[in-house]
Amino acid sequence: MSTSPSSLAPVPNPIHVIGGGLAGSEAAWQIAQAGVPVVLHEMRRDLPAPSSSSEAVGQTKIRTDAHQTDGLAEMVCSNSFRSDDWQFNAVGLLHAEMRACDSLIMSAADQHQVPAGGALAVDRDGFSAEVTRRIEAHPLITIAREEVAGLPPADWDSVVVATGPLTSPALADAILELSGEGQLSFFDAIAPIIHVESIDMGIAWRQSRYDKEGPGGDAAAYINCPMNKQEYEAFIDALLEGPKAEFKDWEHVPYFDGCLPIEVMAERGRETLRHGPMKPVGLTNPRDPLVKAHAIVQLRQDNALATLWNMVGFQTKLKHGAQAEVFRMIPGLANAQFARLGGLHRNTFINSPRLLDRSLRMKVAPRLRFAGQMTGVEGYVESAATGLLAGRFAAAERLGRTLAAPPPTTALGALVDHVTGGHIEGEAETGKSSFQPMNINYGLLPPMETPKVGDDGVKIPLKERGRAKKRLMSIRALADLDTWLAG
Repeated sequence: MSTSPSSLAPVPNPIHVIGGGLAGSEAAWQIAQAGVPVVLHEMRRDLPAPSSSSEAVGQTKIRTDAHQTDGLAEMVCSNSFRSDDWQFNAVGLLHAEMRACDSLIMSAADQHQVPAGGALAVDRDGFSAEVTRRIEAHPLITIAREEVAGLPPADWDSVVVATGPLTSPALADAILELSGEGQLSFFDAIAPIIHVESIDMGIAWRQSRYDKEGPGGDAAAYINCPMNKQEYEAFIDALLEGPKAEFKDWEHVPYFDGCLPIEVMAERGRETLRHGPMKPVGLTNPRDPLVKAHAIVQLRQDNALATLWNMVGFQTKLKHGAQAEVFRMIPGLANAQFARLGGLHRNTFINSPRLLDRSLRMKVAPRLRFAGQMTGVEGYVESAATGLLAGRFAAAERLGRTLAAPPPTTALGALVDHVTGGHIEGEAETGKSSFQPMNINYGLLPPMETPKVGDDGVKIPLKERGRAKKRLMSIRALADLDTWLAG
């Protein structure tokens, strides 16, 4: 049950989880499901405003720069968990592994999915409400609506830090001082959301790339807005010339390539967007099927009612006043009404390969474990996966059991390997680590020999052997995960 700090009753020897995002919620769930009490600390809350003779009593909302609610597992960027294809996509494989591990995040996502082609996307409000409801209802979980400012108290002997990219300065400074490392940060950007009734469907059309059906069974899950070359060039000019938000203290911080603001991509070359989020492949305009668009902007459903759609890949640091003007240049969006404009928030991660062991404990302070984006994974699913692992490690330790990391042949094990063992060697010349945030991908798993013949004994065409290899790696991963779970 959610409580205020002053009303908390003592919980006998609980594990403490700091941060109520996807990673923290998943960690708390895994710990409680193992039979261990847990206190989940979340700083976002609503407080009664002080009353006076000249001021009505109201509420003070404590939020972060990106969050809009006090709900657990609030999704502040995309509403997509990306591909749900376990056979041929690494993040889809991670979905399958997490489902096998009783993941709260995946269960809530499956319950609140919305059509998104080959991807698993969710109604973000319903998803957050579901996670919050189930966390609040668990008898072994207590929610403390409070900020942990600085290092946790010394008598908290087991702590999972899952405060994400918006860790409070007091806690971040304490962790960095304890680690002896410099801070590594990057900008993360938010894409705009548009009211569907303001989209001109006389210009745009519904279609998923290559008509691929997703877990929701919809092969027309995206709204597509076509551009000819002249329109594209004018749009690029406007992106490059538009006023940008500035963060003077952070100007030296690099961007993560997986979530670049769209104008930063444009600065890398005028054709960059046509080979990125605006690529026109796999889509055919039903009104003019013989003419291929020069570029296409896609929008993806953002809520269960299908009233809100987000602009895929359109993270931006354009100032709000410029966003509406520039994005209304897109055919079909001339009269677009924005439910939310894009923006920027800071992302922070630690040098995990040097600081964490394979159970995600801080080497110089083993009572602290880390999960989520702070560890150097990128993406909702990857963040929740590290929360799942940190929770299981912490619960096993509390119960006096030994739990090894999943095999590196699994997606879960590959993430552990990435954050605890990669990107250190080869930097002797500069003394700097090249460790950077990473999405799950097959390149993180041990390789397999590319098959030449299928299960049916028929030779596999050369162009299809890569996919066949991915499928074999996925089958191996799930089999090895079953063995790990049974052990």
